[in-house]
Amino acid sequence: RVTSIADRLNVEFALIHKERKKANEVDRMVLVGDVKDRVAILVDDMADTCGTICHAADKLLSAGATKVYAILTHGIFSGPALSRINNASFEAVVVTNTIPQEEKMKHCPKIQFIDISMILAEAIRRTHNGESVSYLFSHVPL
Repeated sequence: RVTSIADRLNVEFALIHKERKKANEVDRMVLVGDVKDRVAILVDDMADTCGTICHAADKLLSAGATKVYAILTHGIFSGPALSRINNASFEAVVVTNTIPQEEKMKHCPKIQFIDISMILAEAIRRTHNGESVSYLFSHVPL
């Protein structure tokens, strides 16, 4: 996933390898790559309690990143998530609107959302009509 995004944006990348002993608990986290004097963008599928992304942001900043953003598909934001994000060094945490975020955004100004309703509607339309859904990976409807 990281190399695909980096190739499309024509940028270099680093990654964070994490090992879990159990759910919502990271045992070990290792940064692979150089982020010194760069803006870092964390990309993940979902964030629940946000312990992992906040720990990753700290690791990136301690490795020399100048700014850290997070981009997430699903922002669950349960338990201590909002206070963790508020106290973390993120410039912004951007999520899709697969889960309503308006209420959480009132308590955490770093959260921003991207409306993906049009792309979901187009994917459903294409599936219903037997058309290519993979076409959407390179042709995003606006």
